[in-house]
Amino acid sequence: MKVHSDCVPCLMKRVLFQARLLDNGTEFDAVTVALKTYAKNISRGQNSARLATAVHRSAYDAMGVIDPYFELKVRADEVAERYIGRLEEFVNKSDDRFAAAVRVSIIGNIMDFGSGIAIDDPDDFENHFEELLLQGIGFDETEKVKKIVEDAGTVIYMFDNCGESQFDKILIRELKRMGKRIVGVVRGQAILNDVTLKDALRIGLDKEVDLLLTSNSFSIGVDMKKIGDDLKYEISQASIILAKGMANYESLSDEKLSIPIAYLLRSKCIPVSRCLGVKIGTNVVKLQE
Repeated sequence: MKVHSDCVPCLMKRVLFQARLLDNGTEFDAVTVALKTYAKNISRGQNSARLATAVHRSAYDAMGVIDPYFELKVRADEVAERYIGRLEEFVNKSDDRFAAAVRVSIIGNIMDFGSGIAIDDPDDFENHFEELLLQGIGFDETEKVKKIVEDAGTVIYMFDNCGESQFDKILIRELKRMGKRIVGVVRGQAILNDVTLKDALRIGLDKEVDLLLTSNSFSIGVDMKKIGDDLKYEISQASIILAKGMANYESLSDEKLSIPIAYLLRSKCIPVSRCLGVKIGTNVVKLQE
């Protein structure tokens, strides 16, 4: 996705939020270097995820930390885990298990802390859970995705946020029930509240998938220019990528890959909503062929 003028205030809010999580007096320094990095690198037509990656890299260096969201991520996983039984029951009672599991996987995408467009505390999720589950999919190409998945051997599953990844287990189990081989992809380094290898191992994602790889870099979403040979090979052998969340959409939607990408997300900002042609707050299943 191309960078948009609305990306500026959103990104700076996130920089300030994560600096305040630390409470170590680095807020001014973090915002200062973030603004300078943004001004130095912004240009029309640039990919929004790559620009945001550069900004966060400079902010993290100014804050002097590796993972400012760590405690929030642990809490998000703990909160989300409480809902797994209810969501499994929802899928089991559904006439279309795959569609129900897709819906379940998307509702956790509201756990996007510090963006100002979702929730900022894991405990707030309870106030939105029922509404999100009943809301359904506003832009829905699930049937197209399902047809590709049914014929697939290997599915690449790109994770997004912690907390949300607990709900991803339910969709992954449904994919395994359909006989699919699942290659999970997490972030190569800690960035925002996204799932890293450490986070994945903490909640047992490695036991849910057949193979767990990383994006091989500090990056918003997955930067295809930086992925390792192992992931390149798996993509070449797979039938489809299921990409969770807005960061993966921002980083991958400009790419021309050899296989389809299905974006499973909640549209939470103006630029992404405009690109997808939906209103803010819409749950989306979008197939890019």
